[in-house]
Amino acid sequence: MKRLSHLSPNECVLLTAARLLDGRIVWRGRDGQWFDHVAQAACLTAEESEAALEEASTQAARQGVMGVYPVVARKGEPPQPVSMKEHIRAFGPTVHPEFSYVPQSEASS
Repeated sequence: MKRLSHLSPNECVLLTAARLLDGRIVWRGRDGQWFDHVAQAACLTAEESEAALEEASTQAARQGVMGVYPVVARKGEPPQPVSMKEHIRAFGPTVHPEFSYVPQSEASS
């Protein structure tokens, strides 16, 4: 895993976790809320991520998430996680689209 202290100028840190209710992957937004889609994740600097990670970890159970941790991503709309594992967590399984997960917010549009 890439060290957070070695981010390039086009990289940022996202916070991710698993939602307790259904095990879905969630991403933390700027306001501290957890979202289904990586596009809503806050793109943080390494320094910002330290405080945000501490806060998110402390509030995890109250917010209905577990296993909070940082992910290095390339900046963009949406941010693109650098590692293959995190890319798959962000954008769904590497299987036929029929079997991929569509967040509720996108399914109802």
